[in-house]
Amino acid sequence: MRIGVVVNPIAGMGGRVGLKGTDGKVAEARARGAEPRSPNRARRALSQLFDAAPDAEILAWGGGMGASIARDVGFDPTVLGEPDADETSAADTIAAAEAFAEADVDLVLFVGGDGTAADVAEALDGSDVPMLGVPAGVKVYSSVFAVSPEDAAHIVTSFERTEAREVMDIDEDDYREGEVHPELRAVAHVPVAEDLQSSKQTSGGTVEALAAGVADDINSGDGVTYVLGPGSTVGAVKSELGIDGSALGVDVYRDGDVLARDATADEILANLGDENVIVVTPIGGQGFIFGRGNPQLSPEVIRRCDVSVVASRSKLDSIPVLRVDTDDTDLDEELRGWTKVRVGRVERRMMKIE
Repeated sequence: MRIGVVVNPIAGMGGRVGLKGTDGKVAEARARGAEPRSPNRARRALSQLFDAAPDAEILAWGGGMGASIARDVGFDPTVLGEPDADETSAADTIAAAEAFAEADVDLVLFVGGDGTAADVAEALDGSDVPMLGVPAGVKVYSSVFAVSPEDAAHIVTSFERTEAREVMDIDEDDYREGEVHPELRAVAHVPVAEDLQSSKQTSGGTVEALAAGVADDINSGDGVTYVLGPGSTVGAVKSELGIDGSALGVDVYRDGDVLARDATADEILANLGDENVIVVTPIGGQGFIFGRGNPQLSPEVIRRCDVSVVASRSKLDSIPVLRVDTDDTDLDEELRGWTKVRVGRVERRMMKIE
């Protein structure tokens, strides 16, 4: 098997520091202390791939765009090119994917987010070469990604056929203003597998009674710090509390006061108290409660909090299981199992976290 590997080394950097993406914000992300996320995600996927298929032929783009990580885990990659500058760009990703297609690879494995997926799909347009994503971005709306880096490696070594799947992306500037308008960017050939995530669904049904019940509990929790995650469902809770919360960010609330609005991971940690609760809702159609769209909820934050999952009944009807992908495999394992999801003013439903 010949696999083309390309890594977007800056994908996801803006997440922990509250930028909701990295497009046009790399310098600001670094100024806020952001650290690269995608290299570790790539290393997890390629390490698992090496364990399963050490004889796989790896074609890669130079340096941090794949070659160095492939070597680190044991592969001897063939390097087809190098990024044009120290700061990589979409043009580098496109050049890499085009070179892989010309080299007749069996699959392009890319590491990044929706923007990277769109770049790879553009480069492969007109070819029969399939693509598969290792999720590393802040927003991961497309259905061309594996659920986790390890799942990506499993799919690479086991798929037998492909199907057409959607590549979606959103305008990050609109996203930062609380508006989500996913756009279809491409349709790509993707391996058929159970371990692929679905496209994000944006409708979740009515949540008025649910929001009112959660708000009542929060208002009765003296001294408890609530970390209110992004999304329309938790947004309804914020409205019930009468606060001007961020629609797609994370807000920290205690005893009637907003301690931090649209907070970064460090700001959340700085405002936690003795008793803390994260209120989070799963992404419609995908089921992720951590690891997609809310990287501010870092492993350090999650470990200091209890977790309360809330969702409308209609949203849960479209989700077979809940998922976590926190960048901390030990924490992911601790979170897995059965949990109660609040679906009404008092009603709960049991759901499994995988």
